[in-house]
Amino acid sequence: MIAPSPKAFAAPWEAQVFALVVSLQEAGLFTWTEWAERLGREIRPADGPERAADYGAWLATLETILAERGVAPSDSVAGRTEAFLRAAEATPHGQPIRLENDPLYRP
Repeated sequence: MIAPSPKAFAAPWEAQVFALVVSLQEAGLFTWTEWAERLGREIRPADGPERAADYGAWLATLETILAERGVAPSDSVAGRTEAFLRAAEATPHGQPIRLENDPLYRP
């Protein structure tokens, strides 16, 4: 028997991506078979080198599915990513990153 890892996720965002994937699959957005095929294509693209099967690959796969299904268009995801990165840059060390910290944030 393999002992479980004492820490399943290296960072909170990894747990959040995992939870999103599970929730969206349970909601019927995709099947586990479809998820496995899509994640496999992300990890082993036909036109490039194989990449790590990490939560970065999970996130990229999820973003692709959400964009294709019209749930979260890729330009919307890109804009939110940029806002988050600006907010992270403006947030003092040790404080939670909030989109309100983005210097371009408009309520």
